[in-house]
Amino acid sequence: MRRYLIAGLLVWVPLGITIWVLHALVTTLDQTLLVVPDSWRPEALFGFAIPGLGVVLSFLILMLTGIIAANFVGARVILIWEGVLGRIPFVKSIYSSVKQVSDTLLSDSGNAFRKALLVEFPHSGSWTIAFLTGAPAASVAALLAEEHVSVYVPTTPNPTSGYFLLLPKSKVRELDMSVDEALKYIISMGVVVPRQRPPAALPRAVRNASAAPTTH
Repeated sequence: MRRYLIAGLLVWVPLGITIWVLHALVTTLDQTLLVVPDSWRPEALFGFAIPGLGVVLSFLILMLTGIIAANFVGARVILIWEGVLGRIPFVKSIYSSVKQVSDTLLSDSGNAFRKALLVEFPHSGSWTIAFLTGAPAASVAALLAEEHVSVYVPTTPNPTSGYFLLLPKSKVRELDMSVDEALKYIISMGVVVPRQRPPAALPRAVRNASAAPTTH
């Protein structure tokens, strides 16, 4: 009975958590319909709500915003808007900080979370997985004896919190795993081990040479 119960949990727990996360996401995005006039909402037009309509509306808003921001006129409007926000006390500090982080994380040219690393933390001889986030600021690097890198050490099983560290580059080891694999490894507390990558295939000339019969 215990074996059957565990087998059932292994089926329903991942499925239940996935449904719960998707339901929370759809419910949150459905709040986008609050910007739509009451007379245009599904409740007024059809007499019932349409789950997921807010997801479609959010997608359309993001696409439209991206199209506007990608052309010259839209870019100028956004610069003016950012200039206005930059003159408002307290708001400019929050907006500029969030924008810098989002630009680094979402931009194709950003270097954040591009590499999974193995670092000694929280003390010597204890190792954990971290992510490369960049290089120290010039004013900080000038005070360090050797070249350092900026890393983020996430906590388990919630990787959204963690520690920001400056470590010597010589003390950091790059892992042969993707960022997604490293995140799964961290969230699962080491249960979901990244798959072993097959060794690189030998060049054809080397394979032919090794396969050719030897003559004496």
